[in-house]
Amino acid sequence: MFAYLRLLRAGFILAREGAFSLAENQPLPPSARLAIKCARLIEKRDVRKTGRVTRLANALNRLGPTYVKFGQLLATRRDIVGPDVAADLAQLQDAMPPFDARLVPNLLKEALGEDAAALSDISEPIAAASIAQVHKATLTLPDGTSETVAVKLLRPGIVQRFHRDLQGLRAAARALETLIPSTRRFNGQRVVDTLSRSATLEMDLRMEAAAISEMADNNVEDDGFRVPKLYWAQTARSVLTTNWIDAIPVRDAEAIAKAGLDGSKLAITLIQSFLKHAIRDGFFHADMHPGNLFADPETGAIVAVDLGIMGRIGLPERRFLAQILHGFITRDYKRIAQMHFDIGYVPADQSVDDFAQALRAIGEPLVGRGADEISMARVLGQLLETTEVFNMSARPELVLLQKNMVLVEGTARMLDPKFNMWTAAEPVVGDWVRRQVGPLGHIDRARDGLGEAVSLFTRLPGFAARAERVLAQIEADQHRARRRDRVTVALKWTALLGVVLAIALMAVMLFGGR
Repeated sequence: MFAYLRLLRAGFILAREGAFSLAENQPLPPSARLAIKCARLIEKRDVRKTGRVTRLANALNRLGPTYVKFGQLLATRRDIVGPDVAADLAQLQDAMPPFDARLVPNLLKEALGEDAAALSDISEPIAAASIAQVHKATLTLPDGTSETVAVKLLRPGIVQRFHRDLQGLRAAARALETLIPSTRRFNGQRVVDTLSRSATLEMDLRMEAAAISEMADNNVEDDGFRVPKLYWAQTARSVLTTNWIDAIPVRDAEAIAKAGLDGSKLAITLIQSFLKHAIRDGFFHADMHPGNLFADPETGAIVAVDLGIMGRIGLPERRFLAQILHGFITRDYKRIAQMHFDIGYVPADQSVDDFAQALRAIGEPLVGRGADEISMARVLGQLLETTEVFNMSARPELVLLQKNMVLVEGTARMLDPKFNMWTAAEPVVGDWVRRQVGPLGHIDRARDGLGEAVSLFTRLPGFAARAERVLAQIEADQHRARRRDRVTVALKWTALLGVVLAIALMAVMLFGGR
């Protein structure tokens, strides 16, 4: 009941802020169109003067952090909301008013215990998002020295609020699928489950700390890219402490130029680092908007913060992605098409040649154009749209990668308007492809196969023991079943004999006296 009341409130706010205007040109049944027209009757007068992005952003921000995160998640699901709405949602900013700074000392004490005493000079909130906010502070180290640090704190009560709001979203998904059966193909409840899992991970700041640690290990031999330093003693489920990043936001082109940094080199470093993380490591920062990226004036390195949302892609997907990008660079469309079939992304009942033709329609318009005019992110987005025509199932990890590539590419062009994305990408993508399809790649795959075979061989005794136990259990069950069958047969014969004897006894009693 409470879930539906919260859902009713959400619907009222969405209607007041004009969010239902997004459904104006959508293919909906007549009953749904009528409901939307009725909902738009209570729209604010001034919202009709604003754009769709403003209307939806206002509504989601009023509804709170859960709905902001839901909007950001839908921005990665073009297959559900369509490219236009996804583009609108992608511009949704995760910014909220900060909570009262006077609560901070008690929150730190509850989360860190005695280790909270090492933090002092805690500032007013520097930045506030839907889940957490950041403060500047001084950390006294065990050796008596001090460091300036950034302390990230979860909003009080945010976990409970998310769980309450998710109940409303689940109720909405169920109601929508009941009222409009055609919406079941969007798997609304699965989308809510994805949001639930993502938010649960994001609301445990130890997971972000682990992501920072893993990325630091992956980049230990790389120049030009780094992540903050962790302080584990001052990190808990609701608190994350890192060193303070004293660097220039990448969006501040004037400050970057004054610091003597080369914007074109920073752009190359940014895109090559991102591709290394995605293709080489299979682990990438999935929220690399300009607000999360800084340029270090001393080293010229890119510094990334806010690693709460990370993406992972497996080795087959990494090989696939690298060869897809390389295939567009070399115009080998048949190879790209065949790879989609080989990896199982496109069903075997589709035509490889037809798919290659569709890919050519994407790639050939790029020929002869300046590299600074060609968007790699747009190419990957068109590729994902084309695969839908050929019944390719949605690949969330590739959609998330494509969404992040839009952010990275946009930031690179902010640093260098004439940035050549393809030239910058080729060393990373080309080296990876040459390694994977060349002799070294065959050696790597043979080594992987040998490792799997050895692992399987070492597990054979365990498999045999489990098989023996299963067979013994089956034999015991069969033996018990046979015993039950014999007992059942005996009982049946005994019952039958009893009936016969009873009939005989009754006959004797009735006719014996005669």
